[in-house]
Amino acid sequence: MPPPERLIGLVGKTNVGKSTFFAAATMATVEIGNRPFVTLEPSVGVGYVRKRCVHVELGLPRCDPASGFCLEGWRFIPVKLADIPGLIPGAHEGKGLGNQFLDAIRRADAVILVVDAAGATDAAGNPVPPGSYDPIEEVRWLERELEEWMYSIVQKDWDRFAMKVSTTGENPVDALAQRLSGLSVTRRHVEAALKYAGLEGRQLTSWSREDLRRFVAGLRRSKPMLIAANKADLPEAEDNIKRMRRELEYPVVPTSAAAELALRKAARAGLIRYIPGDSDFEILDESRLTSQQRRALEYIRENVLRRWGSTGVQEAINRTVFELLDMIVVYPVEDANKFTDGRGRVLPDAYLVPRGTTARQLAYMIHTDLGRTFLYAVNAKTKQRVGEDYVLQDGDVIKIVAAAAKRG
Repeated sequence: MPPPERLIGLVGKTNVGKSTFFAAATMATVEIGNRPFVTLEPSVGVGYVRKRCVHVELGLPRCDPASGFCLEGWRFIPVKLADIPGLIPGAHEGKGLGNQFLDAIRRADAVILVVDAAGATDAAGNPVPPGSYDPIEEVRWLERELEEWMYSIVQKDWDRFAMKVSTTGENPVDALAQRLSGLSVTRRHVEAALKYAGLEGRQLTSWSREDLRRFVAGLRRSKPMLIAANKADLPEAEDNIKRMRRELEYPVVPTSAAAELALRKAARAGLIRYIPGDSDFEILDESRLTSQQRRALEYIRENVLRRWGSTGVQEAINRTVFELLDMIVVYPVEDANKFTDGRGRVLPDAYLVPRGTTARQLAYMIHTDLGRTFLYAVNAKTKQRVGEDYVLQDGDVIKIVAAAAKRG
């Protein structure tokens, strides 16, 4: 049984390359166009994080992934990506596809906001001369839409809610977490928002509307976000990317989704050797390339890979999972000496788990009965026994030992 899947939402206005990013990351067939609402419903696909496979560290010749794949020592571990439509001003009022958009955002664990770093699309997503629109506005839009949406939910019947919490003596943090659970907000998120707003320890009945606004501004940060600064190959993008990195609180990754899609298609066709996330590619057979294909590949090499180090698509997914969601990779096995499962497959499973996960929690992820009957675990790298409270480390290979099930 795999651990609970994390869902990354891809958002962005029309014509910024969001669907191209999704197609490149998942190699799914999606309609890509330059008109509003080409995407009417969220498309969910499988992308991958890239991580050096532990079989290399262990000196093993190979591994046998049960999901994902391993290329030249790089393990690609599946994550769910959703191409979410409907980001326009007024989404929180239901404009455009606002209701579907916000509901999809609610279900996402983290957000990658794809923006046109070259400023070549206006507020409505129409093509304009590069450099004539400010991509930072797209970030401010999403912030405003999320805050207005959350505020409309928080402030509804606020006075009655605050009085009830006060008179019953209920813990305000627990009460707020319960009230906001439909937004995928946890107790930890509420505590962080209270701290951000300077409202820790304050009675809810004493909050002003300005206090509510500050609390919601803190609450918005419960949805971690990364900026994919797309169209980074255009000359106008460079200054905008520098400015976004200075002015925004989010990680900013220069991206060319079109370049990544072209490279993956060329690799699939056997024209080039390219591993997603690499800083270069190798042409396998010059004679099979048309002059147009050769020029396109050279453009990608000069204006994307040498300029930015990669196309940014793989980096954006990796940083979202490993930095924003703070996940690590662990490898459950049944044989701690051979690093295999019960069928003899070498390191078949690579689990993405939150940093701080314990050995017993991993056992529950594998199977409820393993967690319930957990005795101890074995660190397969060191062959040492570890207890239920052992905190897993990135790259651990773990065997769970449980009590035999009782027979009736």
